[in-house]
Amino acid sequence: MLRTLKYTVTIIGLLILVGLSFGSGFGLARFTTAAPLAPRIESPDYFKVFWEAWGITQQNFVDPKALDPLRMTRGAIKGMLDSLGDPHTGYVDPQLYKFEQADLEGAFDGIGAQVGIQNRRLTVIAPMEGSPAEKAGIRPGDLILQIDGKDTTGMSVAEAVSKIRGQRGTKVKLSLLHEGDKRPTEVEIVRDQIKLPSTSRKILPGNIGYVRLAFFSEKVKDELKPVLESLVKGQVDGLVLDLRNNPGGLLDETISVASQFIKQGVVAYQVDKDGKKTEYPVRPGGIATDIPMVVLVNKGSASASEILAGAIQDAGRGVIIGEETFGKGSVNRFHELSDGSALYVTFARWLTPKGRLIEGKGLLPDIEVPQTEDDRQAGRDPQLDRALEYLKTGR
Repeated sequence: MLRTLKYTVTIIGLLILVGLSFGSGFGLARFTTAAPLAPRIESPDYFKVFWEAWGITQQNFVDPKALDPLRMTRGAIKGMLDSLGDPHTGYVDPQLYKFEQADLEGAFDGIGAQVGIQNRRLTVIAPMEGSPAEKAGIRPGDLILQIDGKDTTGMSVAEAVSKIRGQRGTKVKLSLLHEGDKRPTEVEIVRDQIKLPSTSRKILPGNIGYVRLAFFSEKVKDELKPVLESLVKGQVDGLVLDLRNNPGGLLDETISVASQFIKQGVVAYQVDKDGKKTEYPVRPGGIATDIPMVVLVNKGSASASEILAGAIQDAGRGVIIGEETFGKGSVNRFHELSDGSALYVTFARWLTPKGRLIEGKGLLPDIEVPQTEDDRQAGRDPQLDRALEYLKTGR
């Protein structure tokens, strides 16, 4: 059973529309169930008006060729889910659902940008490092106004995924509004194969270890363990864990990673519609539970990365430096339908160990340090500089 946290969180290749966190994510727990038999509806009157509308349309619509029953049925399902007002609940057609089953295994075709819904607008969580999206100038916080000329107002994450995703070599045109700009920017991006990044490391001045987690893929746990072992063996004086522009990934990997830094307690809680709370405890045997550490976050940190940062912050294990995170904390499940399509349904919310809600709120850093576009263009990293200063001075 595959569980994911995606700002959700949803994957567009990536547009890991990982909301489909597809934190999709983005915090999402993603796993698939076969659709159960439909529950019996006590009153058939619930569907009377629907069938009246269906019959009138079939009998009277001017263009009979447009009366495609399958397309109309899928449209009706989409409208039903849209009425719930939850951008992370949606209908996924068979082709996109097939893509989703392979997305976290290492590579897929797309543009390489995670998106979600923020303030009711389709928003870029983060472009992936080295992806076509990043090369095209897409930034965290960008609003996606149009996809191939279609207005995205009211568009769900799932619908956006279906429009942006496609085979490598094909093109998609996006109209973007960069944060702080007044006029949209048009970009045409050639889709390519996207390989999911994971872990990188280096030693910084002052004998400070630096670990970058770009995504919580299936391989991150196995990659991180030898990295931390080498840092502990080398007796580093501190550790910087960089979760900036990390849109999320697999739940099980997130729990395993958090357990490398925290000795005991809870990583996160999941609360369902009935108020039932499920805890995800720290697993014993962590490698780096005593090294002084700082966690870097920004507005592109979502879902699983927010759960990890929240666990470290609530445990008092390390200091969080950077900017307020994205705020993706819904838990979603795929329900496979008989025709190969699926429903992506929000069924719970994530809470930090101290009961803080992530969805729609995000996490506030202990030390707020912005990084501007001018900083990025000039190669400056004030957030990392502040982390090194803190580890060296304790201030």
